[in-house]
Amino acid sequence: MYKPSYPHPVLAREGWPFIAGAIVLALLVSWWSVGVGLIFWLLAIFVIQFFRDPQRQAPDGERLVLSPADGRIVSVDKTIDPYTQQQALKISVFMNVFNVHSNRFPVSGRVTQVQYYPGSFVNAALDKASIENERNAVHLALASGEQITVVQVAGLVARRILCYVKPGDTGRAGERYGFIRFGSRVDVYLPPSSRPRVAIGDKVSATSTALADLPEAGAPAESSTPL
Repeated sequence: MYKPSYPHPVLAREGWPFIAGAIVLALLVSWWSVGVGLIFWLLAIFVIQFFRDPQRQAPDGERLVLSPADGRIVSVDKTIDPYTQQQALKISVFMNVFNVHSNRFPVSGRVTQVQYYPGSFVNAALDKASIENERNAVHLALASGEQITVVQVAGLVARRILCYVKPGDTGRAGERYGFIRFGSRVDVYLPPSSRPRVAIGDKVSATSTALADLPEAGAPAESSTPL
């Protein structure tokens, strides 16, 4: 069973080698030239802020879908989940290089499948990135029987998707399950009758922002016929 490291460090472990390297480089360059060294200290500060990973408080609500990432909403659409071929409400969060890049479970559930797809590295803010870029899809089954798909998508600069779960693992909403380095996107495919709480352009925070409300348990499902 997946057991996330809580409480996790304020600076993500994924970034420790990069942070150490940036600081050592800044020290070496400063020893040679203080003026030039300032540039490298600014670079070190940027690397430190990129790998920050703050604790977050989740809002109350059993049927809430939490944001899996920090960033800006770039898509809220009814569409077809390309991984299950079912109708879905798709909500996409674009992360720029100044956002926290730790990824969290949007709901509590059991991991039924993890699918990795190689691909290109176009700008993750573009909708075509969802199906063309390198990506990693995690399928979650809720206790209510509903299923959602959460997809980590690499971006123009991002070249490393990290996912720490496998089929059979369980996770709670808001728990950390992965990381993407240097700019990217996360897509969430929900039951089509879910009610969105966000709109395109909204800024969201992982765990602390609710993206949507799942339909009430027992509510009739929408047809699975393609839109």
